[in-house]
Amino acid sequence: MSTVPPSGNADRLSVVVIAYNDEALVGEAIRSALDQGPVVAEVVAVDDCSSDGTARVLDELAARHPRLRVVRRAENSGGCGTPRNDGIAASTAPYVMFLDSDDVLPPGAADALVAAAELHRTPVAVGVCVRRELPEGRDVRWQPALYREPAVLETPEDLRPLLHDTLCVNKVYDRAFLTGHGIRFPDGRFVYEDFLFTARVYAAAPRVAVVPDTVYVWHVRRSAAQLSISLDRQDVTNWEARIAAHRAAVETFAGAGRDELAAACRTKFLEHDLRMYARDLRLRDPAHRAAWWDSTRRHLADFAEPEIAAAVAPARWTARFLLAAAEPRDLLRLSRLAANPARLLPPYAGTPAAAVWSEDLPEARLDGVDRLPLDELPLVVDAVLRTGGGGELHFTVRDLYGRLAEAVPRTAELAFLPRGDAEPARTERVELRPGADPAPGAWSARVPVRFAGLAGTGRRQGRQGVQLWDVSATVTCENGETFTTSLRPPDGSQRRSVLPSSRYGVLLVQQYATANGSLAMRIAPGARDGFRAVRARLRRLARSSQ
Repeated sequence: MSTVPPSGNADRLSVVVIAYNDEALVGEAIRSALDQGPVVAEVVAVDDCSSDGTARVLDELAARHPRLRVVRRAENSGGCGTPRNDGIAASTAPYVMFLDSDDVLPPGAADALVAAAELHRTPVAVGVCVRRELPEGRDVRWQPALYREPAVLETPEDLRPLLHDTLCVNKVYDRAFLTGHGIRFPDGRFVYEDFLFTARVYAAAPRVAVVPDTVYVWHVRRSAAQLSISLDRQDVTNWEARIAAHRAAVETFAGAGRDELAAACRTKFLEHDLRMYARDLRLRDPAHRAAWWDSTRRHLADFAEPEIAAAVAPARWTARFLLAAAEPRDLLRLSRLAANPARLLPPYAGTPAAAVWSEDLPEARLDGVDRLPLDELPLVVDAVLRTGGGGELHFTVRDLYGRLAEAVPRTAELAFLPRGDAEPARTERVELRPGADPAPGAWSARVPVRFAGLAGTGRRQGRQGVQLWDVSATVTCENGETFTTSLRPPDGSQRRSVLPSSRYGVLLVQQYATANGSLAMRIAPGARDGFRAVRARLRRLARSSQ
């Protein structure tokens, strides 16, 4: 439900939908725009010279919906910027909004954004985008910290947090503002064109209305035959294109005299872009790693020390390590530090007050280890899940430069969370015992895992088929400090077990590591769901081998 009263004005917004070879999905996108109600004056669909049935679908929809206008390009542009610029040129309403052909607008989105822009007289209004993982339907809020409450951002300083949101689609823009400042997307084959467009918008220092409502649903289809640009990171050219887009955004801010935004843009690169790609680097081939390493170090060499120091600890530590190491190394350690939550694996060199990445890289400082609160430290909790004997989770909390020894861990609460839920379905509180592990500076415990009970909870919540479960640990220390993190399974752990069950006959249980290296479980209750899980796994393996 919108927190902004409806605008009460009809025909205020043009929704620009760009499409290329998307006949199966473009209709849903356009219908979601038309269903926004009278605030939408028109939907401008730009067909970027599709070779499938997209043109036919658009013609059929236009014949039934007078508010839909179709713009056809005579040749493919090679990117998303040119068709969006065509859409802006064809638009007639005071405000414009962008929608990709494989995404949707939730009900009330257009009204909420236009109402906020008009209420506060701002040329830009922004709202919440959710990433919807398909086919599971799990929603993850994009940059949730930016949109917790209504606000009006008045100054360039206020805009700095928004640099973390480079999307162009969860916003409405005053069309006269875009035209008056000459703001358009880069034309042609420019990957990550929204980086540069949003930089041009923010460089003009507009007042911005913030709406804490969901205004855009970004569909993430990881199993699609053609991955979206944001998901297709297998080729190093994707990373190089991202660097080029980031560099162009920084130059845009600097050219407009917005030096504070240029610096914030570099810091954002460390906190988001760099970590996202660094965590997957160990999965790439040696040639990819070498090219990535070289491109990254050359780019980071232009960063000023204050821009690096302003980043959160895991991000600035990652940047300093990459600048210090001439060649790819310590890739597992790098990937875990770049993950979310971050974990710094041993060995630990130096002292708490002068911690470094390793003895041979003293310039790669891990500054702040002695000052950061526990909940900001990249602490490690190792875990082994055993399915025999009814199921048991053995976990060990590792110390980091003596910080936990000072705080003295006492208890841990394990939370078993169905994927996509905000609240755990089950928690277990246990006492931590020091010295139970051969390594010094460790605290361990064991908790039972009732797989049939978890499966039953999932079924009662309407989860059919294979269920995905995440596990987290909240550790409470003697000094009152707490921290919460996910668990780290043994590297390469992909164990599958078939367990007898009085309720389901059999349970198929698989423990695995997520992309961030966190322990997760797949539970398939019953022979039918177990067979489906195995069959789906075989299909994924077959696709990956092609």
